[in-house]
Amino acid sequence: MTTLTFPEWRDQPLEQALYHCRELVEDTEFPTVRRWREAGGKVVGHFQVYFPEEIAHAAGLLPFKIRGAPIEPTRADSHFGSYLCSILKTSLELALSGKVPLELFVTHPICDAARNLAGVWGRNFPYPCQILYLPQNANSKHAAEYLRGEYDRLKRTIEEIVGHAVSSHDLRHSLDVYNENRRLLRELYRIKRETPWLLAAEEAYALLAVGGLVPREEHNALLAQVLPQIPGRAAKKQDRIRVVFEGGFCEQPPLDLIRTIGQSCYVVDDDFLIGLRWMLDDVPTAGDPLLSLATAYLENSSYSPVQHDLRKPKEEMLLQRIRASGAEAAIIAAAKMCEPGLEEQVGYTRALDRENIPYFVGEFEESMSSFDQMEIQLQTFVESLLFD
Repeated sequence: MTTLTFPEWRDQPLEQALYHCRELVEDTEFPTVRRWREAGGKVVGHFQVYFPEEIAHAAGLLPFKIRGAPIEPTRADSHFGSYLCSILKTSLELALSGKVPLELFVTHPICDAARNLAGVWGRNFPYPCQILYLPQNANSKHAAEYLRGEYDRLKRTIEEIVGHAVSSHDLRHSLDVYNENRRLLRELYRIKRETPWLLAAEEAYALLAVGGLVPREEHNALLAQVLPQIPGRAAKKQDRIRVVFEGGFCEQPPLDLIRTIGQSCYVVDDDFLIGLRWMLDDVPTAGDPLLSLATAYLENSSYSPVQHDLRKPKEEMLLQRIRASGAEAAIIAAAKMCEPGLEEQVGYTRALDRENIPYFVGEFEESMSSFDQMEIQLQTFVESLLFD
């Protein structure tokens, strides 16, 4: 399909293009899904954290990253206990309200609540609702073969939905499209690291997050136009500390919270929507594309509290992220009621204490609207470092 789901940024100067990206990311009506479906397209919704979008893309589906929204879960609330994180409820609310109609929903066993999400979803909709079982033992010599089998199972489900086979040629083409996207996202994060004063924290986040809402070709075109213009901005470097934000792997902080953090700090690296840039390099297009995807997931990928890999101890990976980005401190955050995020805070803070790296610990929720208290606490933290 050649449908443009996000035409607003096209032929616009840099500031207007960034404005439209922020507007789209905060739009809880999800107009890109509506436009795609109005043109006859089908949609697969996938829950956080990582999903092999290339398989859905190769079939002509729109892979839509379901990451909740700052809305009231009036319909979904009765389907869950009150002690669960917000993203589960608001994600289901998007479907129950008709804002995000799907042909397939896929979740992952990243926590007990997410594991049960497919069952809850499936009792309310006629389309397939599945769990994609990513390897629990990433260090097993059979992990890549096992994951290739899971990807093939997903491909067969998708083929039934679209009514035609997905060939290796189709998959290789999608790998090419996504490899280009990975290259552009690496460039985005290079700009964040090297010249963070040229791109506000919320602008960088919006440029990333758009990728979960539109076809990847559109995201590539957006980044290819916007990124080369950023070095020409007139912003000057200010006296701010450089920080890494850790804790945005699943439920997302509100854009206004990211903006608040960016007013005091330069966010030079983070794990926001880490599934969109899970692969650290290009995925090889030679050979079996499903096996290439599976191998890349295991061998050439980032880290997250929801993946257990003895080769990637999360505390050490965070320290590497801090060192590689030249950060002076870390913001260790977690979504309310997020068991994986809250558990990792203990290990992260111990590692930072051991290395004498300053850190700020915070909690967020996607629907929070008041940031005064966190802003004051963060400013106090920053000033203690600047004027120590």
